[in-house]
Amino acid sequence: MKVLVLEDEPGLLEPILAYLRRERLEAVGARSLAEAYRLLEEGEPEVVVVDVRLPEGEDAGFRFAEGLRGAGYRGGILFLTARDALEDRIHGLDLGGDDYLVKPFHLEELLARVRALLRRGASFRGRVLEQGPLRVDFAGRRVLWEGKEVALSPKEFALLELLALHPEKAFPREELLERVFPGAESEAILRVYVQRLRQKLAPWVVERVPGGYRLGAP
Repeated sequence: MKVLVLEDEPGLLEPILAYLRRERLEAVGARSLAEAYRLLEEGEPEVVVVDVRLPEGEDAGFRFAEGLRGAGYRGGILFLTARDALEDRIHGLDLGGDDYLVKPFHLEELLARVRALLRRGASFRGRVLEQGPLRVDFAGRRVLWEGKEVALSPKEFALLELLALHPEKAFPREELLERVFPGAESEAILRVYVQRLRQKLAPWVVERVPGGYRLGAP
């Protein structure tokens, strides 16, 4: 499993690479966007770990992730940043991020989140769910409503994806936060994305249950 780490601080990049390699992952590192693009040409990684702030700009990591998604990249994207405001988290997730780890952090936690993204990517291949007019293509990361594709942000898709993979399960809010929005300090971000899905699809798609949510039925 290949992991690309884009981090301009050598004092952080080298320990991350050494730790991931010690855990038997193929970890490659870049300190600039140009170097990251060169490594991408050599082979697409399953997970990209990217610092939001790079020499190319304060939000260069966000722009890098947005470009990857626009080019069709379907692997996991984990942001590293010292910025922990709710607005920053939502912005990064909307641009294509799957997870958000605030500095400083423990390498053990970074590894756990990378492994979670690797497992998720492997489990979704070839699976499709149909629920009334709703069709979720996990491998293609596409959502169709009455046969027409609906554009969802990466994190909107991630939330729907989890509910759709377990259509009979009622998820407590705490579990949804932990699995879809790790590191979130309040439920506000979950409420934002539930409302977005209901607006883009239908109110019944995300059903509220005592203490949490589940995939609804028409």
